[in-house]
Amino acid sequence: MPFQGALLIAEPFLREEYFCHAVICLVEYSPQSNTMGIVMNKPTKYVLSDIIPDIYSHNDFTVYCGGPLSCDRLYFIHTLGNVIPNSQKITDGVYIGGDFNTVIELINQHNVSSSQIRFFLGYSGWDKGQLENEIKHHVWAITSPHSKNDILDGENDKYWHRYVKSMGDEYKGWQYHPENPQLN
Repeated sequence: MPFQGALLIAEPFLREEYFCHAVICLVEYSPQSNTMGIVMNKPTKYVLSDIIPDIYSHNDFTVYCGGPLSCDRLYFIHTLGNVIPNSQKITDGVYIGGDFNTVIELINQHNVSSSQIRFFLGYSGWDKGQLENEIKHHVWAITSPHSKNDILDGENDKYWHRYVKSMGDEYKGWQYHPENPQLN
């Protein structure tokens, strides 16, 4: 059963552009309402200063594709908790959002790193009951982050493979399916 803070691991044959070998963090979940998630491992060609002109730090942050919905909106997941006012807890030690002026200040003062915060354009969403139906049809496997810092570590197919490997022998066969089958 899904839960807030869970990671959804895409089955290896899911070829939809946004979700092929995706790992999604459920940032809002309730069986009685809609569900929101952020794809954690799909970097875009953008860095934060391409999108936010007030960023002048030399430590630029990669912007990730969070999903196909609201792609004109920036989201951020972090491990900074109350350092960023108005953050909302996803799970122990992992938060979403908060005061963006504080984030800009922390970045420009070099007081935050990419191991503490990750930025996303867009999000992924499901209507009531839709996610449960997809799980029932084996579109997603469910796991938990290894640690609060681990959720912001890695990208692309390596990120997906790390979580698949950690899910045990039941999912061992998934590891043999590359993101791009033409590379086989």
